[in-house]
Amino acid sequence: MKRSRTLFLAIVGLAIVIVGVALALRATNRQQPLVVTSKGPIQVRILTALPVEPWVRAAAERFNKQGTRLEGQPIQVEVIAMDGLTALGKFDRNEFAALEGGDANTPTAEQKQALERFPTAWIPDSRYLPELANAAYKERLGRDVFLTDGEYRIRPLVLSLSSWGIYQSRADVLSQKFGDINWKAIHDAATAKGGWRDLGGQDGWGFFKLVVPDPRKNVGGLTAMISAAGEYFDRPNITTEDISNPDFQKWMGELLGATTDLSGASAYTAEDFALFGYSAGDGGLLLESDLLNNMQGIKNRWGEPLVIRYPKYVTWFDFPMSIWIGPETNALQKNAALEFEKFLLSSETQKEAINYGLRPASPDIAVTGAANSPFAQWQEQGVAAVVPRTSAMRSPDRDVLQTLLRWFELNVAK
Repeated sequence: MKRSRTLFLAIVGLAIVIVGVALALRATNRQQPLVVTSKGPIQVRILTALPVEPWVRAAAERFNKQGTRLEGQPIQVEVIAMDGLTALGKFDRNEFAALEGGDANTPTAEQKQALERFPTAWIPDSRYLPELANAAYKERLGRDVFLTDGEYRIRPLVLSLSSWGIYQSRADVLSQKFGDINWKAIHDAATAKGGWRDLGGQDGWGFFKLVVPDPRKNVGGLTAMISAAGEYFDRPNITTEDISNPDFQKWMGELLGATTDLSGASAYTAEDFALFGYSAGDGGLLLESDLLNNMQGIKNRWGEPLVIRYPKYVTWFDFPMSIWIGPETNALQKNAALEFEKFLLSSETQKEAINYGLRPASPDIAVTGAANSPFAQWQEQGVAAVVPRTSAMRSPDRDVLQTLLRWFELNVAK
């Protein structure tokens, strides 16, 4: 009986202590405001295609300065410039160290360290690139990493397209000789034995020199070859059988033989065009935004502007925000990437894109409406506010890309 009474008193005493501690904590909390303690910043790392990197980086700086928060934590966007083909290659080789199998639930300390630099999102040149990456990861991991629907779907941010940029004096001669400026005309100019003299130009111009980006360093180089193939076969879809066609390979080899040094070209072909002028080339198929960004510099440095023309089969670039949805990034990072996506799609930021020679994804914003719009400034040189009715080239599959690159490496990049 005595033992039971002692146990009872001990339990009562413990209860009194617990109640006392609870009351003390409650009193303490009354004296302090209820606030969410910041744990941030939430790091959002975005691989960004070279043509839109200046626009995205400037937007990220404004976004970071305005102090956007998510669940009380500040968002910090980091922009990492990377060509789309380079990024695709890194995803294909899993150089970003995506988690596989059971590692997705219990990553090692080394894997956790690697994940600290894992990209939260990717803004490639075109949507077919993340779709190709997703197909490879789905086969390897059994799960999607980039989505085509839902909240985190691949979503276009701005647009541009491949277009001809040719020095005015050279374009006048080509138009007089061939009429329309297209791949057939460029091929015939490239193979003229007497060079510009046979075309009706000046002897001092030498031979026709074509400007095309190196396809190993710039998506634009591959799309230029795909565009040429489209005109050669007169259709918007190209297969590996087309690329392997001996007659086409001979024709393409003659065409690329007109380049000054394609294998040694940099990824920034339009900048090289502006810096080195006629020695770099007479004209070429380049990204419209790159040409617009360099139009004034080319005119100032070389005394004549470029003429812009659009090919029959146009290759569009939609620069989509592609948010990684795997366990390598947490929910806060994914949602923070969505916040930055909203910022890029805002009316103000879309209008800013025009100053970079980019076409807004929003159809409500006219490219000629912005102050100092390059689309308005260079209309007389052929820049179209609304692109003429042309056929859009279909996105190439992985086999076509690899076949083109392999052919280039064996026949051009020697």
